[in-house]
Amino acid sequence: MSGPRRGFIHHIELWVDDLVLAEEQWSPVLLALGCLPFQSWDAGRSWRLGDSYLVLEQSPALRPGGHDRLRAGLNHLAVHGSRAAVSAALAARWTLRVDTGAAVHLVDGQGFELEIVCDE
Repeated sequence: MSGPRRGFIHHIELWVDDLVLAEEQWSPVLLALGCLPFQSWDAGRSWRLGDSYLVLEQSPALRPGGHDRLRAGLNHLAVHGSRAAVSAALAARWTLRVDTGAAVHLVDGQGFELEIVCDE
């Protein structure tokens, strides 16, 4: 490997059925996690933290059917965070799935699950 390692994740791209709903629900959580708005275009938005970023896109190539975390593919995304990020998610109408004390599993309005591992 040449040069310093920047981190494991470059970016994550989630295709969503409803970009407006996704932005309403994800933006407050990502901001509470310390991410900053990064890119914006007609079909998508992204937020960056360090060298990594998360994309939400309502692609014109998207096949209908919606996301199902119980099918092959992404089950959930786990991030380091805080109770403040959990509160932001709940205020943005995420559904609480499991709270173990150390980690909180939340589901957005389109079925994507986010696990916030509370570092405090």
